[in-house]
Amino acid sequence: MATLYITEYAETQIGPGGKVGTGIPMEPPLAEQTVAIATTSNASAAFNSGTRFVRLQADAVCSVSFETAPTATTTKDRVATNTELLRGVPLGQSFKVAVISNS
Repeated sequence: MATLYITEYAETQIGPGGKVGTGIPMEPPLAEQTVAIATTSNASAAFNSGTRFVRLQADAVCSVSFETAPTATTTKDRVATNTELLRGVPLGQSFKVAVISNS
């Protein structure tokens, strides 16, 4: 079964000279979860209240959607196999990610 791996972060690394916005997640993550990629939309659990952005990794082509009650469709944001997708999410809004298989 194909899987979407979700890693939740609160901060990014601060670069040389105190520059913010390097886009590199600061370890350790706040939370990690997985969601099965199927032919119907499956949603994650709500993100941690401190989560500011998430890293998604999929072991199959899929599409994702972010909301408080998301439904993924194949017309939404596409994720290629074995790639990484970083997305910011609203802090403390109980956002989730939904996933569906795509080609």
